[in-house]
Amino acid sequence: MPCHHSTVAARRPKIGGFVPFSSTDWPGKLAAVVFVQGCPWQCAYCHNPHLQPRDETGAVSWAQVTDTLARRVSLLDAVVFSGGEPTLDPALADAIHAVRALGFQVGLHTGGAYPHRLAEILPLLDWVGFDIKAPLADYERITGIAGSGEPAFAAAQMLIESGIAHEFRTTVHPDLISEDELFALAETLVAMGGRNYVLQGFRQQGCENDALTRIQHAEYPSRQLQQKLSAMFARFALRR
Repeated sequence: MPCHHSTVAARRPKIGGFVPFSSTDWPGKLAAVVFVQGCPWQCAYCHNPHLQPRDETGAVSWAQVTDTLARRVSLLDAVVFSGGEPTLDPALADAIHAVRALGFQVGLHTGGAYPHRLAEILPLLDWVGFDIKAPLADYERITGIAGSGEPAFAAAQMLIESGIAHEFRTTVHPDLISEDELFALAETLVAMGGRNYVLQGFRQQGCENDALTRIQHAEYPSRQLQQKLSAMFARFALRR
């Protein structure tokens, strides 16, 4: 019996935060958002830096999350696992199964840091929001981690080939990624088979990098670049 309880405890994800209602984390769906602790990257623009470390115990218990979800079955469409990098957590698949058993659709926010773990859970997902940071050669400049681009692009290709509904999105700040680099990244995504692309404006809230918290230029990204990207993808959007 003690071994059984130990195994169950090991399968509970470490949760750094929980939002019981969101209309923005999965476009077109009303969702709860589970923020999983831990991320291997240190992106300069991260607005959840408190979720990068992986603590011994989460800030919110998994039991609290599931109890709340059980009371919201008729009020929500879905649950989104975000982070941090949720695929880092070995209990993610079990958590997804638990959420699906309650009748929710399941979405995932990921940067693709662990392609093999993404492959294991893709069949359990209904939608993925994939953060594609930069062209391959520029990934380390964004994430602060050498070699981070290769797994990210491998995961992106896997997602495209899976046929699961998804969108790629890139956080934009003029000090981090130029318009030429954005266009090059878009060309790569199109060549890979990507069809849905979103540019999302840098958010000052939560960001601990003081060098990035200045007001951005109103013309970035330019209307010309937006028009080019709109012509390249079946669906393109700019989210401020």
